[in-house]
Amino acid sequence: MNSKQKRRIILIFIDVALISLSVLWAYLLRFEYSIPSFYWKFVPYAALSYAILTVLVYHWYHLYKKVWAYVSVGELYTLIKANVISTAVLLIINHFVQESIETNIIPRSIFLISFFIMTIAIGGSRLAWRLFHDRFFLGDLKQGDRRTLVVGAGDAGALVIKELRNTTHFYPVAMIDDDPEKLGLEILGVPIVGNRNDIPKIVKQLRVQDIIIAMPSASKQELRKIIDICKTTGAQVKILPASVKDILEGKLSVKIRDVDVEDLLGRDPVKVDLEEISDYLKDRVVLVTGAGGSIGSELSRQIARFHPKQLVLLGHGENSIYGIDMELRNQYPELQIEPIIADIQDKSRVERIFREFRPEVVFHAAAHKHVPLMEKNPSEAIKNNVFGTKNIAEAAHDFGAERFVLISTDKAVNPTSVMGTTKRIAEMFIQALDKVSPTKFVAVRFGNVLGSRGSVIPLFKKQIEQGGPVTVTHPEMVRFFMTIPEAVQLVIQAGAMAKGGEIFILDMGNPVKIVDLAKDLIRLSGLKVDEDIKIKYTGIRPGEKLYEEILTQEEGTTKTKHQRIFIAKPTEIDYTEFNQEIQKLTVVLDKDEHEIKQALKDLVPTFQYKGKENVEGKSEPLKV
Repeated sequence: MNSKQKRRIILIFIDVALISLSVLWAYLLRFEYSIPSFYWKFVPYAALSYAILTVLVYHWYHLYKKVWAYVSVGELYTLIKANVISTAVLLIINHFVQESIETNIIPRSIFLISFFIMTIAIGGSRLAWRLFHDRFFLGDLKQGDRRTLVVGAGDAGALVIKELRNTTHFYPVAMIDDDPEKLGLEILGVPIVGNRNDIPKIVKQLRVQDIIIAMPSASKQELRKIIDICKTTGAQVKILPASVKDILEGKLSVKIRDVDVEDLLGRDPVKVDLEEISDYLKDRVVLVTGAGGSIGSELSRQIARFHPKQLVLLGHGENSIYGIDMELRNQYPELQIEPIIADIQDKSRVERIFREFRPEVVFHAAAHKHVPLMEKNPSEAIKNNVFGTKNIAEAAHDFGAERFVLISTDKAVNPTSVMGTTKRIAEMFIQALDKVSPTKFVAVRFGNVLGSRGSVIPLFKKQIEQGGPVTVTHPEMVRFFMTIPEAVQLVIQAGAMAKGGEIFILDMGNPVKIVDLAKDLIRLSGLKVDEDIKIKYTGIRPGEKLYEEILTQEEGTTKTKHQRIFIAKPTEIDYTEFNQEIQKLTVVLDKDEHEIKQALKDLVPTFQYKGKENVEGKSEPLKV
């Protein structure tokens, strides 16, 4: 017999005893403590029938599955309702029995008096148990311990409870699970008290400070629904990201992390065609530029899984290249890795690298991407994003690379910034070069990636840690977001689809308001918006848009076999003419920023640059 069955049997015996005593007390009150012998012989019958029927009704209402250590008004209401039903049924039965035998063996008042005594006795016992439980079972909370609710009463939840009990300052007071069969059970002494819809009520009743979601096998959509419920409670929300299998096999420890905004995107993992990807990466020399950056490093990690012949990591920053080089060498000791420090603006250096390694597949992720900085340093944006890309692309053509994948951005569409315009020029150049080259040149265009360098999420987290305020440029600012891993997986998949000249567009889901991201991060940190952490609007920065687009007016999209990847209609660009136009940019590199921006607009007419006065105008903070 398990502990659950034992607990139910004990509770039933207690209820039978309390109901029987209630009937006896009702007789004593009814007959003023002197029960006639005629009625006395029917007391056991009345007590037993009342007890059996009431216990059956309690069972029907699942009252023996309730955890009475957490009794609330809702449970007491159900108990009263069950008592009313059992009393009414007994009154009806008693009426017909007495009619048939024409003798009043049990006065009707006995059942009515018993009802009130029984309700007080049983309800009081439940309430007393809760008070006792709170005093003695939760009494071992040490100073500084945080009352914690664990969501998910499966294997992962059990591992979390064990870890919390042994090593942390989180004290588990209850668990939540959507399986109704688990309600009322205990895991390592921690009761399961409800389902996901009960989370706000339980948090309030038990004064929960932290919620830990222990559901690593749940889909992203399910996690988002649960997180949306949790973030309304005011508790700090954390998550167990690793699978139970990985933990049990010793690959990972029970490592609980804070919930990130990426958990709120609610998208299931990207599905890729592993065979198709393996065909073009396995046993090939692959070059990644910008390999130390957030996108480039993740590209390198995922490419390494497909066993390339050699992985060339090219970057300008020695520390970041050293970091990804060491990481991959530890994880893939058999892989031939070549770290290279070089500036893609150095054409002769780029050519020497291509001549030595002869890369067959090139992922070009190196770029200046910070919008406001590039507005103030337009010549550097041109040198890196335009001429750097030109150097890498021409070397790929000259030295016989099979594929070239440019990492682009939605800011290249109808650009309002120097950064976006230079990336659009890079797109146009590789489309033009594809027309005259056997190398397949393609670009992959997507929006913001969560957690990348310079992205808004790390900034928000830092501001929250410092006590605020969290700075948002505009209340209506919206952006498309992806996680770094899913963006990179789609980039690699798009590379497998390349026929040449395409601009692949990644499905970014629905746009998200930046201010909503800020509010979610504040709430998930267990803080209140505008009380604990203020939100301050600072005004749109130079070069920024309120919203981003994914297509130019000339482009339309066609579907691919992958549901998350689309192709923009290729733009017809003459390579010779466009190359000559790009060379004109060299003349203005030493000029002031207004002349540089005008030259960019000559190349990209959709660049929304309106002249010198537009650049010099300062953005005033918004008054909201």
